[in-house]
Amino acid sequence: MRTAKITRRTNETDISLALCLDGGEADVSTGIGFFDHMLAQLSRHGGMGLSLVCHGDLEVDGHHTVEDVGLALGEALKKALGDKRGIERYGQALAPMDEALILCAVDFSGRPCLRYSAQIPAERVGGFDTELAREFMQALANAGMFSLHIRQLDGENSHHIIEGMFKALARALKQAAAVTGSALPSTKGVL
Repeated sequence: MRTAKITRRTNETDISLALCLDGGEADVSTGIGFFDHMLAQLSRHGGMGLSLVCHGDLEVDGHHTVEDVGLALGEALKKALGDKRGIERYGQALAPMDEALILCAVDFSGRPCLRYSAQIPAERVGGFDTELAREFMQALANAGMFSLHIRQLDGENSHHIIEGMFKALARALKQAAAVTGSALPSTKGVL
């Protein structure tokens, strides 16, 4: 089983995270209900087990919590993938969520990159500041050392747009992390 455990403690957050790329349930608690829902979607649709508890400075706002969870999850992904031998490496998904349509592509290249294009009309969904969707994706790609492309192709409802992002991301990660052989998927000899 490809697993990783991450503990991240700062003056702003205290995170304990366990990830299994090869299945499991979601048990998530960040103090931000909508974000918990998105992380549970990521686990379910990505076929990953995710146990996560984050105590953050929510009295300030959700920024540190969301960003630091992205950093911890990215670090866990990188660790769980190991030397990346045998993985598919690339993954892509087109996810509809009612009227919203999101494209996501991933490359476990060893190089962090985020390209993000979305127009989310509402400033908040529940207790979640919608501009933090991009912050999460940036932190995830940076710490995970992979290329992540997200494009909103359609959508009007902010909840649907963001949920479509997380579902498309989940499917792309699942595909890219799938073990389909034994060779390193790179002509460079390293990822």
